[in-house]
Amino acid sequence: MSSRPPSTARPRAASAPRKSSASTFYDGRTYATDNSYGYLLRRLYASMQRHFEKRMQPLDLTAGQWGPLLLMAEGRGNTAAELARGMDIDTGAMTRMLDRLQAKGLVARARSASDRRVVQLELTTEGLKVASQIPHQLADVLNLHLKDFKTDELHMLMGFLQRMIANGATRGAAPVDDDS
Repeated sequence: MSSRPPSTARPRAASAPRKSSASTFYDGRTYATDNSYGYLLRRLYASMQRHFEKRMQPLDLTAGQWGPLLLMAEGRGNTAAELARGMDIDTGAMTRMLDRLQAKGLVARARSASDRRVVQLELTTEGLKVASQIPHQLADVLNLHLKDFKTDELHMLMGFLQRMIANGATRGAAPVDDDS
């Protein structure tokens, strides 16, 4: 602990994540936000969202509304539950989003002929037109953030991200140390 009074204490310098034999790269005693990949990913995500929001304005879509349209256009969901799973949000939030998309004339709902409890979704003609423009806007934003990357660097980045996602999915949450 520093013997300096709090008013004169210097901020702790950012330390790089360390490597140990047990693949423990971060230590709570030396943790520095600026060197957290989680913090950096959050900043990247926020930047991408700002750009997505701006690029979707001419399509009259919010950042959250283009996702279900794209998933439907790709054939990756035709019910609120499937789309909610695909976007990792709750079904209630997805239903409210679909209400807004239906009000804009982009999505139509119909009861399933085989199971009346299920509401099937489909893109309207206007929804198909709007959805066909989304990938172009997304590609522009992604390319903006990849400026000066080489192809092999992108492939490495994608591999690293996929491995991290798999690690989180298969290894569960880290144990919590309870010092109390």
